[in-house]
Amino acid sequence: MTMEVLPKALEVDERCPESKDLLPSQTASSLCISSRSESVWTTTPRSNWEIYHKPIIIMSVGSATLLFGVAITCLAYVLDLTKETIEALKMIGPAFLSLGLMTLVCGLVWVPIIKKKQKQRQKSSFFQSLKFFLLNR
Repeated sequence: MTMEVLPKALEVDERCPESKDLLPSQTASSLCISSRSESVWTTTPRSNWEIYHKPIIIMSVGSATLLFGVAITCLAYVLDLTKETIEALKMIGPAFLSLGLMTLVCGLVWVPIIKKKQKQRQKSSFFQSLKFFLLNR
């Protein structure tokens, strides 16, 4: 049995225990998959959908829930139903309305946070490239 020699870039990083489970065929940029920050090596531009898909989904679910709550609340006041049904609709309708509004607002607040994070990431990558250029002269 011969021991496979890994290049220096593919050696296991001691700070990232998840990298011990990875296959040697993976690149150095994916050694620490579980880290929350993006890797310095990956500079591929991401589409707007890749950046904003989570807040869009959250806003869509929030809007649907909000409209469902509005519909149920309106039905409670418009339809002539039994007293128990009307009471149930009057309790459930505002609950869905408030949950939907809360979810919608969370999605709306998430968008400016992502925009600010993107600007910081652009500044950070600029300063890292500048630092790399100045130190490696």
